[in-house]
Amino acid sequence: MPWTRSSALADEHRARLVAAGVDADILADTPVRLVTGPLPAWWHERGNALYLGDGVASVDLPGKLVDTLTYYEFSDVLIVAASPCNNMASLLVGGDGATVFLGPRSAFTGSEIYCGAHSTIVLNAETIATRCAIVDARNGGTIIAGADQLWAANVYVATDDMHRLEDAATGMRINPYGAHVRLGSHVWLGREAIVTGHCEIGDGAVVGTRAMVRGQKVPPSTAVAGCPARVIREDVRWSAEDTP
Repeated sequence: MPWTRSSALADEHRARLVAAGVDADILADTPVRLVTGPLPAWWHERGNALYLGDGVASVDLPGKLVDTLTYYEFSDVLIVAASPCNNMASLLVGGDGATVFLGPRSAFTGSEIYCGAHSTIVLNAETIATRCAIVDARNGGTIIAGADQLWAANVYVATDDMHRLEDAATGMRINPYGAHVRLGSHVWLGREAIVTGHCEIGDGAVVGTRAMVRGQKVPPSTAVAGCPARVIREDVRWSAEDTP
């Protein structure tokens, strides 16, 4: 689709992105332009903004993604796609006030991204989702990932379970609601890893195949495995190179 672009990132949007968790230096080095059309008339009337990186060609944001994205009206949504999304399966917004930043030098092959009302997804830079990652933030929750992510196939990163689980006696909800997930820089998530609930994964950490990090804090430079995840090795350092 031949997207029409105009101005550079507005100061108010820059401030909003930095407050949401986008690294200011990465943002400064990532020129983007506002998309003016073709978009529904209500898109601009309701204060929404879509930016594309200067190096992202029109064909790198397929019309089908935006058609699905704008299936119903919402307000005050800010989306920045600084990397091609032509191989992404879906990009959905679930209501007003959503913020999505897909940083530069990233790839989202077969991935599904959902950002609910007043929720935030920030993938700062160099997020390589090799295949079919699901990233889901809702109920005002946040998913913030530092630069240099390597995610194997079928990774699942979500703030919430999407359904209520409560204590039968008290009626109190006991599963996460609007949780905050933070992944440090240089994090490797193994195949079918699950990261959900209020949790933090430190810089340089490795989450093993089919491990589940839920409501936990993973120390930097550690390898964790299991369900729930536990530290199996400390002081590790990983590289994307497959060398002896």
